[in-house]
Amino acid sequence: MNTLDTIRAKLQRLYNTDPHIRINVALTNPKINLKNEQVTITGIYPHIFQIEERSSGSPKKQTLQYSDILIGHIEILDME
Repeated sequence: MNTLDTIRAKLQRLYNTDPHIRINVALTNPKINLKNEQVTITGIYPHIFQIEERSSGSPKKQTLQYSDILIGHIEILDME
């Protein structure tokens, strides 16, 4: 099992138990900047995962890649 598979498995476990997580995201394309925001995981797929965030007041769905967690652009604060 490689590192991306491990990340996907941990996110899948969070999605199945409690999909509400806290997250830090710093991406430039698309521009997403979240600091300690409460989001909901809405989908887990082979190469991406989806979240719903409400930082602007209205719900927005974002699609993120597991590799962004690996390189540090995304930090899941609730992941062990």
